[in-house]
Parts: sequence; C-alpha cells; structure tokens
Amino acid sequence: MKDYLIKALAFDGTIRAYASTTTASVGEMQRRHNSWPTATAAVGRTMTATVMMGAMMKGEDKLTVKLDGGGPLGAIITDADANGHIRGYAIHPQTHFDLNEQGKLDVRRAVGTEGLLTVVKDLGLRDMFTGQTPIVSGEVAEDFTQYFVVSEQVPSAVALGVLVNPDNTVKASGGFILQVMPGATDETISELEQRISQMEPISKMIDRGLSPQGVLEEVLGLENVRVVDEVDVSFRCNCSKERFGTAIKSLGETEIQTIIQEDGEAEAECHFCLEKYVFSKDELEEFVDEIRSGS
Repeated sequence: MKDYLIKALAFDGTIRAYASTTTASVGEMQRRHNSWPTATAAVGRTMTATVMMGAMMKGEDKLTVKLDGGGPLGAIITDADANGHIRGYAIHPQTHFDLNEQGKLDVRRAVGTEGLLTVVKDLGLRDMFTGQTPIVSGEVAEDFTQYFVVSEQVPSAVALGVLVNPDNTVKASGGFILQVMPGATDETISELEQRISQMEPISKMIDRGLSPQGVLEEVLGLENVRVVDEVDVSFRCNCSKERFGTAIKSLGETEIQTIIQEDGEAEAECHFCLEKYVFSKDELEEFVDEIRSGS
C-alpha cells in the first residue's frame, strides 16, 4: 500500500483530523541509514508527525523539526513540505535497546527526556516561525501533543507508531493527529477521550491493513468522519551537487585553496539521504575563479 495522508473533519467540523501511513517512507530512511529498531521507531514516529504537520501548511511552505532529548540516539532531524515530501535522520542511527517493561521498543531511553522539541516553519518571504517546548516523555507522540498545546495553543491528541521486522526493515508505520476546534462541546471532547483510551496501538491498525481513513473511522466512528483532502506521502531529499557547490563557495577562496592543496578534491555527503557528491580539483579551481570575479 502506498504512503499517503488524509485531512478530515469530524463531529460536525469541531474536530480537525490528520492520518497518515508512512511505512514505505520510513522504510526508505531505514534502508539508507541502516538504522537499528529503536532508532527506526524514534525517527519514524518523528517523520510521521512532521509530514502531517507539513499537511497543515500551504503552497511552498515547509518545516523542520529537531527532537533532541539528550539520549544516546542524539538529535533527530526531520523536514517536510505541504506536498507530502518527508525526510529524516538521527545522529546515531545504530542505537538499539532491549524491549521496555511494556514489551515495546524503548524509544524513551534512546531519545532521552532532557531536551527540547523545536519546530521551525518557513512560510516564505523570509517569514519564519519557531516554536520550542521541553520534551515531556521521549516517546515522541506525547512530546508533539505538548508542543501543539503549549506552542500553538491547540488542544491535540497525537498517536504515532512503527513496527519493525526481525531483519530491521519496517513492517508498519503511521499515525494521526486530532485537534479540538472552537465550538467543540464538552460531550464531544469526552467521547473523543473515551474512544482514544480504548483504541489499539496505531502501528497495529496500520499492520492489519487499515488505511488512513479506516484509522480515523475506527477511532472517531464511521459516521463522524468527513475526508476533505488526500495527499501522497514519499521520502524525498532535495539535496543536489549545485546546493553543495554553493556551500563550498561560501567557505571562501582561502579555505578552498587549502582543500585543493591538502586533498586535491572535496567530498560532501547529505545527512538526510547519504548521497555523496565529489568536486574535482578543476571544479574547485573554478569556484575560486568565480569568487575572484565576483560571480
């Protein structure tokens, strides 16, 4: 099943809902970084939340999320746009622990609980919004819930899950975000809380084949959900040799000359997709000429 997300309204428009499958996208991250199960779950959960947050934006808007709880996994960096494109990585992807007391991957131990969740939204025209909240659990979903409530002042419920196969590949990944809108009654909120408390883990819903719409219908009730949009989701990196070339030029003439003398060439690697770009001596000398000419 392809990865995609849906945007929906529920309970007569008083609940805004997003749900997404991200199995293939998180699987692509796992393959590129050879991440181990606990790391895969942590990064996968963060990617899933990020791509749904991207769906809350419009046009060419994009956002970057940094989840850094001070744990052995290191910081998790993800970004997404309004069109379902997502990428992400962790500083130490070969991080794994024994299952926790609940028999689940010990994401909290990997992420840590002493740090911050930072969200930077690029809304175009140099308009940037930054929100930052303390990490409250290290389990990721609860940390995004806290972010929405504190930073964006939107009461929300976030569910995220990743199942990993014995060979480290991704079996199922997905999640949902429910947000309470003005006009929601106490009865609606109470029903929502009860339904969420009784639902099975989101990763198991995805694993048994439920679509994003099926997830929301199971959580909110078939009669309550009205889908308003659907967006394909995919792992996509926007790195390029041209972008890295611009970064190398920004080092300045002296630094580039040092690289030429000491190494003869330069190699750059994208943190997100691990694609490597090699710049030959001739290319580096061309950068020097461009700097000198002011081009």
